[in-house]
Amino acid sequence: MAGPLDSAHVVTKIPCRDLDRARRFYRDRLGLEAVEEREGGLRYLCGRTEFHLFLSSGNASGTATQMGFEVDDLDRVVAELRARGVEFEEVDVPGFKVEGEIVTVPGNYPSKGRGERGAFFRDSEGNLLALGQATS
Repeated sequence: MAGPLDSAHVVTKIPCRDLDRARRFYRDRLGLEAVEEREGGLRYLCGRTEFHLFLSSGNASGTATQMGFEVDDLDRVVAELRARGVEFEEVDVPGFKVEGEIVTVPGNYPSKGRGERGAFFRDSEGNLLALGQATS
């Protein structure tokens, strides 16, 4: 059954207490430049998707992943981001294989592969972000 949002373009919104600090983090650490700016907000494009950073007086909970980047080569991306100063979270997930900061999750959405490898880090505002790579 078709729903009213079936053809909607989904956009992730990430809160920031200090937009200039966040801009520097996303530029210097992740290598991303805003494609558009408005007062209190920045818009970024990644492939066919986008996300927005917005000025907020709230605090990031940091207890759950707020945005994930699907990549083709997790080890390469982790190494490149680490070289740019990104610090990855150590994870301890019962039942999952963990090697350093990389967690392997068995089972995945069947159209994407048989499992997933992932790594987690926080942005300058405390938002928890993830990298993921489907495994075959």
